[in-house]
Order: sequence, then structure tokens, then C-alpha cells
Amino acid sequence: MHVAQINVLPAPADCSPADLFERWPSLADIPEAAAGAGTRISVIQAAACDARLTRRGVDYRFTDTRGMTSAVRRARHFADLLRDIAPDVLHLHSLGFARDAFELARCLPDVPILIQDHADRPPPWWRRSRWRPWYAAASGIAFTAPALAQPFVAASLFGTRTRLFAIPESSSRFVPGNRASARAATGLRGDPCILSVGHLSDGKDPLTVIEGVALAAASLPDVQLWFAFGNAPLLDEVQRRVAQDPRLAGRVHLLGTLTHARIETCMQAADLFVSGSLAESCGYALLEALACGVAPVVTDIPAFRALTGDAIGEHWTRGDAAELAEILVRMAIDRPSPARVRTHFDATLSFAAVGRQWADAYAQLLDDRRRNAT
Repeated sequence: MHVAQINVLPAPADCSPADLFERWPSLADIPEAAAGAGTRISVIQAAACDARLTRRGVDYRFTDTRGMTSAVRRARHFADLLRDIAPDVLHLHSLGFARDAFELARCLPDVPILIQDHADRPPPWWRRSRWRPWYAAASGIAFTAPALAQPFVAASLFGTRTRLFAIPESSSRFVPGNRASARAATGLRGDPCILSVGHLSDGKDPLTVIEGVALAAASLPDVQLWFAFGNAPLLDEVQRRVAQDPRLAGRVHLLGTLTHARIETCMQAADLFVSGSLAESCGYALLEALACGVAPVVTDIPAFRALTGDAIGEHWTRGDAAELAEILVRMAIDRPSPARVRTHFDATLSFAAVGRQWADAYAQLLDDRRRNAT
């Protein structure tokens, strides 16, 4: 089976095709996961230049879409490339480009289209009548968790025959390491040593995480919390919160922005991974923590439930610092081993596991199209 993955979002003009893999890791991760299950994958990436390269068995075609502001024009351009490579299934990234899927379906009516969600939201109600036929052009739509599809389903945005799939948005190349060596390399410490990776923003709710640690400190005198973050609109508020609470003195450490490799080493040093996220389409930091064997203590949201299952780590109610504190105390004493967490990752979230899910989804859509044709 040959599948073409299509990225309509243009690559940054200042980034060469070779460098884009470093800036956008998922550009390679998602197709390589699918290719790992034996599916032939080609990627068409909107860009500011034309280029072609092969990387780890995946064929990438960067195509110049500058000036193509309409979905109709982009679809005709992509269709010309697709006719040349003759894929069996199209895998288009982002529900925000549903109009592109609709126009592609008009150009290539015999090729089923799967759209993958990437933190997309339903259109406002006054635009939904226009979007419904666009979404209906998709034979299948994939979310990390079934519950993430519900806002779209409740608004009757998808076609009655559109298949819905629950497939993790991506995977991770991180691996477990030696904890003592990782702590020596990073300076992380604590019993437990807690790591949180994410923006210091309202959506990640770091203030509740901090309060949970402050409450847990009465039972965990050696607990330490380490924050790695990128954007930090709440930085001043976080710093004030830490400075004003004697329970947090010397316990909260703001690492700032780290390289991807450094984050892996920090995760290898941690006992627990904590997230206060209010919503996620997947949770890349959680994926990486699980890949490193770190026990998760994360909010009870659909994407995190899908990634952790019912047996790895624990979930807490968004915004509930007291519940977080109780779980931290419990997990400090009794938590899954790194080997057990990694076993869960290998079985359900690894490139091989995710690739098998993509291959099965593609096969179902192709079978549907063949049955309908006969």
C-alpha cells in the first residue's frame, strides 16, 4: 500500500528542507511511524522551494506553493504531484485544512482521504454549514482519543459514513537511561524528583502544580520540582508565588528553555513527570516522559488517558492542587518502575505500535473504497 501524507501548512521560508526536520520533528516522526509497519509513505510538504529527498525510507517532496492562497489552486497543484506518484490513500494533516481535503477529493475522487487532528477546534456555529461538506470529503478522521472527536460529532460536522480512529498523534525517540548518571549530568535531585515540561501559561496551569507540591511537602520533605519551559507569560507570577511561600523555599527550580537532548537527560533523571495541562490534542512531553520510563502524574483529560491507559501512573482533576498533593505522596512511595512504564510505551506508543495502527486505518479506508466501487 502506498500512502501520501500531505502537509498544507507551508514550511518556514527561512528553513531549508534538510533543516526542517530539526525544527519540525513530527515532519519525519509521523510518516516514519507509518512506514515502520511496511506501508510505503511519500510526503508532500508545502514550501517556498521545490526539492526532493529520501530519509529513512520515506520520500519527501517539497513543493513551492507561494502565492497559492486558495484551497482550489493548492488542491490542483497537489493533485498533479499525486497523480505522478499514484498513492492508494491520502493522509492530510490538520482539520483546519478540510477545504483542501474537499478540493482534493474533487480532483482525485477515487482516492480515500484521512485527516489527522492536530489540536484543531470546530468552526464557529455560523460557519458550520459551509464546513460540513468539506469534512464529509474525508473517509476517515484520526484523533489521539475518541473523546476529542465529540465536539465535532455533537455539532454534526462529520459525514455519516466517515470512520473515526483513535491513534496517538506521534511517538518519541527518547529512551530510558541511567538515573544516577542523568542526575549527575543535569544537577536534578529530589525524593521524589519531579519534572514538568511545558509552557508557563494558563493552559498548562503551573500554579496549581506548584501549589500541589507545596501541600505535598509536609509529607515529602525532600521533594524537588523542576520546570523546563519555552514560552513563559506566567513567569513573573510563578516567581512571586515561589518566593512568597516558605514551603517552596529551595524546592522549585526554573530551568528555562532546554535543547531536546537536554530534556531527554532531565527525564531520565526524574522520578515523576507532572503536567497540569487543561487540554491537549496529544501531549508530546508526556509521550517523551513515558519513552524514558518516567511515572506520570497528569491531569485527567482525554489525550492523557489515551496515552497512559488505566495502569500506568495516576490522573488528577484539573485545577485540584489538593488531589495532586495526595497523589504525589502516594506515588513517592509506590509508583511503576521505569521498566514497566517503558513496556507500556513499547506496546502502545512506540513507532512500531503507532505504525501498526496507521496501517490498519489505511487498510480499512482502502477496503471501504473498494467495496463501495463494486
